Amino acid sequence: MAVTVETLEKLERRITLNVPATDIGNEVEARLRKLARTVKADGFRPGKVPMSVVAQRYGYSVQYEVVNDRVGKAFADAAGEAQLRVAGTPQITQKDEAPEGQLAFDATFEVYPDVAIGDLTGVEIERVSTEVTEAAIDRTVDILRKQRRTFAQRPAAEGAAETDRVTIDFEGKIDGEPFEGGKAEGFQFIIGEGQMLEQFDKGVRGMKVGESKTFPLQFPEDYHGKDVAGKEADFLVTMKKIEAAHLPEIDDAFAKALGIADASVAGLRADVKKNLEREVKFRVLARNKSAVMDALVSVSTLDLPKALVTGEVERMTESARADLKQRGIKDADTAPIPAEIFQPQAEKRVRLGLIVAELVRSQNLQAKPEQLQKHIEEVAQSYEKPADVMRYYLGDRSRMAEVEAIVIENNVTEHVLSKAKVTDKVLAFDELMSA
Repeated sequence: MAVTVETLEKLERRITLNVPATDIGNEVEARLRKLARTVKADGFRPGKVPMSVVAQRYGYSVQYEVVNDRVGKAFADAAGEAQLRVAGTPQITQKDEAPEGQLAFDATFEVYPDVAIGDLTGVEIERVSTEVTEAAIDRTVDILRKQRRTFAQRPAAEGAAETDRVTIDFEGKIDGEPFEGGKAEGFQFIIGEGQMLEQFDKGVRGMKVGESKTFPLQFPEDYHGKDVAGKEADFLVTMKKIEAAHLPEIDDAFAKALGIADASVAGLRADVKKNLEREVKFRVLARNKSAVMDALVSVSTLDLPKALVTGEVERMTESARADLKQRGIKDADTAPIPAEIFQPQAEKRVRLGLIVAELVRSQNLQAKPEQLQKHIEEVAQSYEKPADVMRYYLGDRSRMAEVEAIVIENNVTEHVLSKAKVTDKVLAFDELMSA
């Protein structure tokens, strides 16, 4: 018998399912008899509990399970026969009227949409590239030097200067009154590295050990401390210690201390360049991929299944809760998180996912085994033990699924760029890294 599919609205469909009542009754009885072999009840030996007692105690739950199983199978069979691509979980409701000897149910659900991808040859995309310069390598080496700097106490007569590590006592007041978080003793920070507000940083410069000083500070309007944001405070600061920074020399010993295989300055710079090129490649690819995905969305039309969007919102909400929990937020599992804040992003993700899936299907852009292998090898090269990283990915299906998704996105990016009107732009290293 052919399945009748009723179209309700856009992607919403409805099917009526009829399940023989005798089949359900027989299955319920069989499950109850099986349950009776192990069920325990006061006054009866195991396996000797009367069926009437078993049915009274477990009949409702067993009937519920059987109906769910039978209706679920009936729906799967009907959807398969009608060649429907069901999106999400169907809503099942029992009907009051049914053919004799049958139970009738309405299954309301959504189907996946038809995705229309427009002409990619008319799409304009800006493709960026970036070169790792000698200046970028110099700055990275300087960062490595800073990470291994040492500090030595300055002579008492010298004032605090840029890059010095200072230890201070301070107390801030607003309108003559102390405020929460405005007082500390033995507080340590490095001048000129943005650890403190600029006004505070400037106020401390030039102070000598034992000196006390009061200066005003205007908190920014967007300051994270809401109680003081936008207000002016007066800070009393006492300098306790000043330590000057000493950077290691860039020599073979420095390279060796960093664990560079070729323990030389040339080896160090080559290693830094290799790592920067890997990071640049990742960022350039991510930026170009984002431009491609935006272009794809702009030329594609489709209806969004509400069920898929709802499911994505739920996943994003759970991810947010997990993040709150990891940060030690109290009651993260029950904290109110409005679903609507994720709605736009969830819709974007679902839309893009459906478009990409259609392009992959129609243009045969699936990930090939050699592409997966190459990607894992590239990732592994940035670790100390590449072989262990290879095993980490190859030995787990979920991790391989993540790799496959990345490779497919790369294939889509290359395909779209090969069709679109592409404008190449060279980005400065600093611009790419700060984006």
